[in-house]
Amino acid sequence: MKRTSVKVLCLVLSLVFLSAGLALAAKPKKPAPEMDVGQMLMASFDLMEKGKFDKALKMLEQVLQKDPGNPLGLNNMAAIMVKQKKLDKADTLLNQALPRAKGYMVQVNRVCQIGGICLAFKPVTAGTGNQELAPLIMMNIDMVKQHMSAEPLPGKGLR
Repeated sequence: MKRTSVKVLCLVLSLVFLSAGLALAAKPKKPAPEMDVGQMLMASFDLMEKGKFDKALKMLEQVLQKDPGNPLGLNNMAAIMVKQKKLDKADTLLNQALPRAKGYMVQVNRVCQIGGICLAFKPVTAGTGNQELAPLIMMNIDMVKQHMSAEPLPGKGLR
């Protein structure tokens, strides 16, 4: 009887030590590296090109949490609003972006049209920009306003 209890005790202790060893040996998961605003802008543009507008919008919301008023983030979010036919919201976002876009230099390496009227821009990751963002945003504001004025009023026909 005494011999059985010693065996059981040894077995229990070995299982405890084995569990502790496995717990210590397990590598803790590192959190995913946090993306900076530039990486998030590029990733959101890639999502837009793939037609994943909801995911791109969430990423752009994160950009604006990190950098409130980021003109490129606001511009690209406006492009998504155009896709969702929320032209008033797109116009508001573009007008919010305009003051910070003056002097904001970008080097645009790709442009996508959303809904045929609004342009989203993907910046390059390195180097300095060669184009000011403000005129590009003004162009988007003009396109959105033209499209808004051409839309029929509910129950009234064309404006």
